[in-house]
Amino acid sequence: MRAATHPFVFTGCVELRQTLDVHALDERELLDRLREVPLDSIFFHTHGYFLHHRAFTTAWGNDFARWAAVEVRDQVLAERLAVVDPFAVETLDDLREELATIVDQHLRGLGAVVRLPFARGFHFQQSRLVEVPLGPRATNLREFRDGLAAVDASAIYLHMVHARARRGRAAGDFAEWLRTSLGQPALAEQFGRIDTYLTSLERVRGRLLDLVDRALEEEAE
Repeated sequence: MRAATHPFVFTGCVELRQTLDVHALDERELLDRLREVPLDSIFFHTHGYFLHHRAFTTAWGNDFARWAAVEVRDQVLAERLAVVDPFAVETLDDLREELATIVDQHLRGLGAVVRLPFARGFHFQQSRLVEVPLGPRATNLREFRDGLAAVDASAIYLHMVHARARRGRAAGDFAEWLRTSLGQPALAEQFGRIDTYLTSLERVRGRLLDLVDRALEEEAE
C-alpha cells in the first residue's frame, strides 16, 4: 500500500464561545445588528452552526434561519435565510451583505414586526477554536480510513468546514493531504466536491468513508 510522504494528523477542536452584548428582539433589530457585528460573529452563526449543532441534521443551516423559524415563527424569512449557502460566497463581508439584503427585502413587505421578550431574542456570539491533536497519525490510506472512522466529529468540522472557510483551503485538509502527500488526486477531487451545507458532520463523515472504502477496494483488485 502506498505510503504518504507526510503523515496526516487528525485534529479536533474545542469551541470557546463568547456572548456579545449585542441582541435583537425583532427582525428590524436583527437587520441592524447584522450590519454591525464583528465578522467573527457572522462566521459563528453560519459556518459554526455545523459544529454547535453537529449531533443532528437540521433544515435551517444557520442560527438566523433557526431563530426566525423557532422564536419569531416567521417561516417565510426562515426559508429565505436557510437557502443561503455560506460556502458559496467568497468572503464573510459578502455573506453579511447577502443575509442583510434578505432580511431588508423581507421587512419591506411587512407591516408591524413581532417583538420578543429578551430571553427569546437573538443573542449574538462569536468563538475561537482550540485545536486538539487526536489519535495516531495516518501514513497510508488504510490508516487514514481507520482514523477518519474513529475521530471526534469536531475533526470533521475543522478539516472540512473551518479549513475551507478560514484557512483558504478550498477543498479542505483531507483532500489537500490526499493529493499532495498520498498521490491520490482522483480521491482528493471527490473529497473536494462534497457539500457540507444542510447536513450533519456525521453524514459528511459517512460520505468520506464511502469514498475511501471504494478506493481501497479498487486498490485490492
